[in-house]
Amino acid sequence: PERGRARPPGTMSGPDPAPFLSQADDTDDGPAPGTPGLPGSLGSSKSEDPGVADREGLQRITGLSPRRSALVVAVLCYINLLNYMDRFTVAGVLPDIEQFFSIGDSSSGLIQTVFISSYMVLAPVFGYLGDRYNRKYLMCGGIAFWSLVTLGSSFIPRERFWLLLLTRGLVGVGEASYSTIAPTLIADLFVADQRSRMLSVFYFAIPVGSGLGYIAGSKVKDVAGDWHWALRVTPGLGVVAVLLLFLVVREPPRGAVERHSDSPPLSPTSWWADLRALARNPSFILSSLGFTAVAFVTGSLALWAPAFLLRSRVVLGETPPCLPGDSCSSSDSLIFGLITCLTGVLGVGLGVETSRRLRRSNPRADPLVCAAGLLGSAPFLFLSLACARGSIVATYIFIFIGETLLSMNWAIVADIL
Repeated sequence: PERGRARPPGTMSGPDPAPFLSQADDTDDGPAPGTPGLPGSLGSSKSEDPGVADREGLQRITGLSPRRSALVVAVLCYINLLNYMDRFTVAGVLPDIEQFFSIGDSSSGLIQTVFISSYMVLAPVFGYLGDRYNRKYLMCGGIAFWSLVTLGSSFIPRERFWLLLLTRGLVGVGEASYSTIAPTLIADLFVADQRSRMLSVFYFAIPVGSGLGYIAGSKVKDVAGDWHWALRVTPGLGVVAVLLLFLVVREPPRGAVERHSDSPPLSPTSWWADLRALARNPSFILSSLGFTAVAFVTGSLALWAPAFLLRSRVVLGETPPCLPGDSCSSSDSLIFGLITCLTGVLGVGLGVETSRRLRRSNPRADPLVCAAGLLGSAPFLFLSLACARGSIVATYIFIFIGETLLSMNWAIVADIL
């Protein structure tokens, strides 16, 4: 991609003067690489230990110690966990929402459709803003906004279902502001294998947070006796997230760790020049199309699996059907949440480790591991549907295997991009 290549100063590809390599929080971030005393891409050290040299070079470039950088990643992981927990709390209480608003599957499916649509449209917008303005403050505003909107959605009366759809669309605004920007902070704090490991940790939060959303939604509803309280958990945790983000996270200089002293420094490029460069990159296009298919599968599975499992139990005679006015009591959201957490940890770790080992003999290890995981998951997910009429235990087993193989993609695709 064009942005990855060094260009002579003054050769910008368009009229956009945005400060791509600026906007650090503080002025004491240390000298930029390429200045005297910082030869090489990460600076030099008197120590002969390459690991020490890397650590000291990174610290001088970013202005953050290794411990502080790890703390920043921990905060970002917590917020990403909360992000996906909030997204799938609704799925954990979906049958109760249908009962409360007297709606069917077509209408309840719109809850996720509206959210994903606003998220999809606004993610590139926040990507554009995140390249040009202080990322920490953008994330603080987005998280505060989504927490407030989620809290407000728990007070909507039963005759105002359209208002629930509106609030879920606004939640997409807040979440797009975080998910698009947070990985770029990690990319500006670490390089090479360290970056891969930290991104892996960050993306562990996706399946784990999703699983916690089901668990929190179902258990809080059972304890409080009202599904509305399930939507009031994440806003409180969101306030903690904003405080941690504001107090702990510091904005590193954009792109500083990528610059080399033996090349001209990178210059800002226009947004359209970046899009043209990406459009000519077949690996980016194919990875994006492939992961769109992955997101389709995981999104539909995440929203409908608990309700599907509940109905399977009704068909098998293991549980009575939900009657109007009654709470849809079932353990399926809890069990599915635990499976999602466990398979996420196993799948992400398995994918990263398999790719790391295979890369020694095959440079195309990353896409091959992703492809193998997806091809392997398809028959097991199909079997989980086919067996639902006969055995709920077999359904859970096939879901476990299918989700594990599916989760192998998360961190690897981010690393590819």
